[in-house]
Amino acid sequence: MIPAFQDRLHSVNPEYENFKSLQTVQVNMGNICNLHCTHCHVDASSRGTEIMGKEVMAQIAGFLTRHPQLILDITGGCPEMNPYFRFLIEQTAGLASRRMLRSNLVIMAENGWEWLPEFCHDQKLIVVGSLPCYLEENVDRQRGSGVYRKSIEVLKKLNALGYGTDLELNLVYNPGGNYIPGSQLELEGAYKAELKARYGIIFNHLFTITNAPIGRFKEHLEADGSYTEYLRKLANRFNPDAAGNIMCRTLISVDWLGVVYSCDFNQALKMPITADDGSKVTLSDLDDVVMNGKKIRLSQHCYCCTAGEGSSCTGALIQ
Repeated sequence: MIPAFQDRLHSVNPEYENFKSLQTVQVNMGNICNLHCTHCHVDASSRGTEIMGKEVMAQIAGFLTRHPQLILDITGGCPEMNPYFRFLIEQTAGLASRRMLRSNLVIMAENGWEWLPEFCHDQKLIVVGSLPCYLEENVDRQRGSGVYRKSIEVLKKLNALGYGTDLELNLVYNPGGNYIPGSQLELEGAYKAELKARYGIIFNHLFTITNAPIGRFKEHLEADGSYTEYLRKLANRFNPDAAGNIMCRTLISVDWLGVVYSCDFNQALKMPITADDGSKVTLSDLDDVVMNGKKIRLSQHCYCCTAGEGSSCTGALIQ
């Protein structure tokens, strides 16, 4: 029997079940993507049909105008493939303390998308690039044949534009299977040494993110009968020191329709933040909703954020 995550969190500190204060607005621009990764929790692919439109993007810009100095975290799918990607970036220029673009990197090497590195540079975007390993075989097994080489090509272009020195370039590590990441600090050291020696590539930080047992990854776990085993592994590695830093205490996730969630995982599971009357909260409602102290919607998948060193969209919660 795996204990309920909410009970484990409550036993550490009941305050950890509550929203603390808003620091990050994460925007999921839709589920269209040029890749079909085995660990994807939003089931993104080239067949994705959920595409954020200009109306929701304008609401995001308006919200950031009313709430200055927040972090804007842009994700997908492949956010760059949204037909209004430029619109969102241009509309939010100067409205956030940091604007982070989560890129699969490969899109920047595809025909018709070669303008992306220069556009990111000109807009001073922080690029957070997915690279689940520094070894070609492991990356291609997880993300598709040829992905590693294209990713290296793009990282070299970004370095040439000043990313990794003048502009921030971070990489993301996801495990290739049903295990928990090791030390983020040690992995970052290995990544930096290997990428510099092999290709002359430099970057700022590595974010280690534990795979959530939902979406495509959950289907994989269930297919080989290891879902319960993986969930138990996460629960057994529950770290009380990480519990107070879970990202849902300071982050909201906005979907393609403008509905608001506690995180991108809850968004994938259709678990929105709700008002007192039970209705879904949208970004246009948010100014009228008291978030500080509001109960967070929690479930068993949340164990992935407190296992080991902890996990968030910006990596480990403790080191």
